[in-house]
Amino acid sequence: MFGLPAYQYIAVEGNIGAGKTSLTKKLAADFNAKMILEEVDDNSFLPKFYEDRKRYSFALEMSFLASRFHQLKDKLTERDMFQQFVISDYVFAKSFLFSRITLEDDEYDLYIRLFEIINSQMKQPDLLVYLHSPIEKLKWNITNRGRAFEQNITDEYLQSLNDAYIQFINSYRHLRILMIDCSTLDFVNNEEHYLGIKSLICKEYAPGIHQVSVG
Repeated sequence: MFGLPAYQYIAVEGNIGAGKTSLTKKLAADFNAKMILEEVDDNSFLPKFYEDRKRYSFALEMSFLASRFHQLKDKLTERDMFQQFVISDYVFAKSFLFSRITLEDDEYDLYIRLFEIINSQMKQPDLLVYLHSPIEKLKWNITNRGRAFEQNITDEYLQSLNDAYIQFINSYRHLRILMIDCSTLDFVNNEEHYLGIKSLICKEYAPGIHQVSVG
Protein backbone atom coordinates (compact mmCIF):
# COMPACT_ATOMS: atom_id res chain seq x y z
CA MET A 1 0.00 0.00 0.00
CA PHE A 2 2.82 2.39 0.88
CA GLY A 3 6.22 2.95 -0.62
CA LEU A 4 9.25 4.03 1.32
CA PRO A 5 10.02 7.64 2.26
CA ALA A 6 11.98 9.68 -0.25
CA TYR A 7 14.12 11.04 2.59
CA GLN A 8 16.96 9.45 4.54
CA TYR A 9 16.63 11.66 7.62
CA ILE A 10 13.20 12.56 8.97
CA ALA A 11 12.64 14.58 12.15
CA VAL A 12 9.32 14.77 13.98
CA GLU A 13 8.65 17.94 15.98
CA GLY A 14 5.88 19.56 17.97
CA ASN A 15 4.96 21.04 21.31
CA ILE A 16 5.13 19.18 24.62
CA GLY A 17 2.55 16.39 24.45
CA ALA A 18 2.09 16.52 20.67
CA GLY A 19 2.95 12.84 20.23
CA LYS A 20 6.41 13.18 18.69
CA THR A 21 7.89 10.09 20.34
CA SER A 22 4.81 7.91 19.78
CA LEU A 23 4.75 8.71 16.06
CA THR A 24 8.51 8.29 15.72
CA LYS A 25 8.37 4.81 17.27
CA LYS A 26 5.56 3.69 14.96
CA LEU A 27 7.25 5.04 11.83
CA ALA A 28 10.65 3.60 12.76
CA ALA A 29 9.11 0.16 13.24
CA ASP A 30 7.23 0.30 9.92
CA PHE A 31 10.18 1.61 7.90
CA ASN A 32 12.84 -0.42 9.72
CA ALA A 33 14.56 2.90 10.42
CA LYS A 34 17.21 3.84 12.92
CA MET A 35 15.38 5.64 15.70
CA ILE A 36 16.74 8.59 17.68
CA LEU A 37 14.74 9.55 20.77
CA GLU A 38 15.57 12.63 22.80
CA GLU A 39 16.93 11.78 26.24
CA VAL A 40 14.32 13.74 28.20
CA ASP A 41 13.86 11.50 31.23
CA ASP A 42 17.62 11.38 31.83
CA ASN A 43 17.92 15.16 32.24
CA SER A 44 18.12 15.89 35.97
CA PHE A 45 17.58 19.62 35.40
CA LEU A 46 14.10 19.21 33.89
CA PRO A 47 12.13 18.58 37.11
CA LYS A 48 14.11 21.39 38.77
CA PHE A 49 13.24 23.73 35.89
CA TYR A 50 9.50 23.20 36.35
CA GLU A 51 9.91 23.92 40.09
CA ASP A 52 12.05 27.06 39.65
CA ARG A 53 12.16 28.16 36.02
CA LYS A 54 14.26 31.28 36.50
CA ARG A 55 16.98 29.53 38.49
CA TYR A 56 17.43 26.46 36.32
CA SER A 57 16.57 27.61 32.78
CA PHE A 58 20.15 28.28 31.67
CA ALA A 59 21.46 25.01 33.12
CA LEU A 60 18.59 23.13 31.48
CA GLU A 61 19.12 24.65 28.05
CA MET A 62 22.88 24.08 28.17
CA SER A 63 22.42 20.46 29.20
CA PHE A 64 19.96 19.85 26.36
CA LEU A 65 22.26 21.59 23.90
CA ALA A 66 25.13 19.28 24.85
CA SER A 67 23.07 16.08 24.91
CA ARG A 68 21.34 16.82 21.57
CA PHE A 69 24.66 17.63 19.92
CA HIS A 70 26.41 14.47 21.12
CA GLN A 71 23.46 12.19 20.43
CA LEU A 72 22.75 13.43 16.90
CA LYS A 73 26.43 13.69 15.98
CA ASP A 74 27.02 10.09 17.01
CA LYS A 75 23.81 8.57 15.64
CA LEU A 76 23.75 10.40 12.31
CA THR A 77 27.32 9.43 11.47
CA GLU A 78 26.90 5.75 12.37
CA ARG A 79 26.53 3.49 9.36
CA ASP A 80 24.05 0.62 9.43
CA MET A 81 23.77 -1.60 6.38
CA PHE A 82 20.39 -2.90 7.53
CA GLN A 83 18.69 0.44 8.20
CA GLN A 84 18.41 2.91 5.33
CA PHE A 85 16.46 5.64 7.12
CA VAL A 86 16.85 7.70 10.29
CA ILE A 87 13.83 9.03 12.19
CA SER A 88 14.21 11.25 15.25
CA ASP A 89 11.65 12.76 17.61
CA TYR A 90 13.39 16.14 17.64
CA VAL A 91 15.53 18.44 15.54
CA PHE A 92 18.66 20.09 16.90
CA ALA A 93 17.36 23.58 16.14
CA LYS A 94 14.70 23.19 18.83
CA SER A 95 17.46 24.30 21.22
CA PHE A 96 17.16 27.74 19.64
CA LEU A 97 13.38 27.70 19.91
CA PHE A 98 13.17 26.79 23.60
CA SER A 99 16.00 29.10 24.64
CA ARG A 100 14.11 32.11 23.29
CA ILE A 101 11.24 31.27 25.63
CA THR A 102 13.12 30.29 28.78
CA LEU A 103 16.26 32.46 28.98
CA GLU A 104 16.82 36.02 30.11
CA ASP A 105 18.29 38.39 27.50
CA ASP A 106 21.90 38.22 28.70
CA GLU A 107 21.76 34.43 29.03
CA TYR A 108 20.18 34.11 25.60
CA ASP A 109 22.89 36.26 23.96
CA LEU A 110 25.58 33.97 25.38
CA TYR A 111 23.66 30.81 24.57
CA ILE A 112 22.83 31.71 20.99
CA ARG A 113 26.48 32.35 20.09
CA LEU A 114 27.32 28.80 21.10
CA PHE A 115 24.21 27.40 19.44
CA GLU A 116 25.01 29.02 16.08
CA ILE A 117 28.53 27.59 16.07
CA ILE A 118 27.25 24.07 16.76
CA ASN A 119 24.19 24.27 14.51
CA SER A 120 26.34 25.12 11.50
CA GLN A 121 27.98 21.70 11.89
CA MET A 122 24.76 19.71 12.23
CA LYS A 123 23.07 17.72 9.49
CA GLN A 124 19.61 19.12 8.84
CA PRO A 125 16.64 16.76 8.29
CA ASP A 126 15.56 16.00 4.74
CA LEU A 127 11.96 16.27 5.98
CA LEU A 128 10.72 17.97 9.14
CA VAL A 129 7.27 16.77 10.27
CA TYR A 130 5.56 19.25 12.59
CA LEU A 131 2.58 18.01 14.61
CA HIS A 132 0.30 20.90 15.52
CA SER A 133 -2.26 20.45 18.31
CA PRO A 134 -4.42 22.88 20.30
CA ILE A 135 -3.56 23.56 23.93
CA GLU A 136 -6.50 21.52 25.27
CA LYS A 137 -5.29 18.39 23.51
CA LEU A 138 -1.68 18.94 24.60
CA LYS A 139 -2.83 19.24 28.22
CA TRP A 140 -4.87 16.05 27.95
CA ASN A 141 -1.89 14.14 26.54
CA ILE A 142 0.45 15.53 29.19
CA THR A 143 -1.94 14.52 31.97
CA ASN A 144 -2.40 11.01 30.62
CA ARG A 145 1.26 10.17 30.08
CA GLY A 146 1.80 10.89 33.76
CA ARG A 147 5.19 12.56 34.10
CA ALA A 148 4.90 14.12 37.54
CA PHE A 149 7.13 17.12 36.79
CA GLU A 150 4.99 18.08 33.76
CA GLN A 151 1.64 18.27 35.53
CA ASN A 152 1.95 21.95 36.45
CA ILE A 153 2.79 23.17 32.95
CA THR A 154 0.62 26.19 32.28
CA ASP A 155 -1.54 26.94 29.27
CA GLU A 156 0.45 30.16 28.83
CA TYR A 157 3.74 28.27 28.56
CA LEU A 158 2.32 25.83 26.02
CA GLN A 159 0.86 28.70 23.99
CA SER A 160 4.21 30.52 24.01
CA LEU A 161 5.82 27.35 22.64
CA ASN A 162 3.13 26.96 19.98
CA ASP A 163 3.82 30.55 18.89
CA ALA A 164 7.57 29.97 18.96
CA TYR A 165 7.24 26.85 16.79
CA ILE A 166 5.33 28.82 14.16
CA GLN A 167 8.04 31.51 14.14
CA PHE A 168 10.68 28.79 13.96
CA ILE A 169 9.01 27.10 11.00
CA ASN A 170 8.70 30.37 9.14
CA SER A 171 12.41 31.02 9.62
CA TYR A 172 13.39 27.53 8.34
CA ARG A 173 11.59 27.65 5.00
CA HIS A 174 14.71 26.34 3.28
CA LEU A 175 13.84 22.90 4.71
CA ARG A 176 11.02 20.61 3.62
CA ILE A 177 8.45 21.10 6.38
CA LEU A 178 5.25 19.10 6.62
CA MET A 179 2.75 20.76 8.99
CA ILE A 180 0.07 18.28 10.07
CA ASP A 181 -3.07 19.45 11.84
CA CYS A 182 -3.56 16.92 14.67
CA SER A 183 -6.57 18.63 16.26
CA THR A 184 -8.89 15.71 15.56
CA LEU A 185 -6.34 12.91 15.17
CA ASP A 186 -5.48 10.03 17.48
CA PHE A 187 -2.69 8.36 15.54
CA VAL A 188 -1.66 6.29 18.57
CA ASN A 189 -4.97 4.42 18.88
CA ASN A 190 -6.61 4.99 15.50
CA GLU A 191 -4.86 3.06 12.73
CA GLU A 192 -6.64 4.99 9.99
CA HIS A 193 -5.30 8.26 11.35
CA TYR A 194 -1.79 6.83 11.60
CA LEU A 195 -1.87 5.46 8.06
CA GLY A 196 -3.02 8.86 6.82
CA ILE A 197 0.04 10.50 8.35
CA LYS A 198 2.29 7.73 7.06
CA SER A 199 1.02 8.21 3.51
CA LEU A 200 1.75 11.94 3.70
CA ILE A 201 5.31 11.28 4.86
CA CYS A 202 5.87 8.92 1.92
CA LYS A 203 5.16 11.67 -0.62
CA GLU A 204 7.79 13.92 -2.15
CA TYR A 205 7.88 17.64 -1.33
CA ALA A 206 9.80 20.65 -2.55
CA PRO A 207 11.60 22.79 0.03
CA GLY A 208 9.18 25.03 1.88
CA ILE A 209 6.17 24.74 4.19
CA HIS A 210 3.38 22.29 3.31
CA GLN A 211 0.25 22.51 5.47
CA VAL A 212 -1.73 19.28 5.23
CA SER A 213 -4.52 17.45 6.99
CA VAL A 214 -5.41 13.76 7.19
CA GLY A 215 -8.58 12.55 5.53
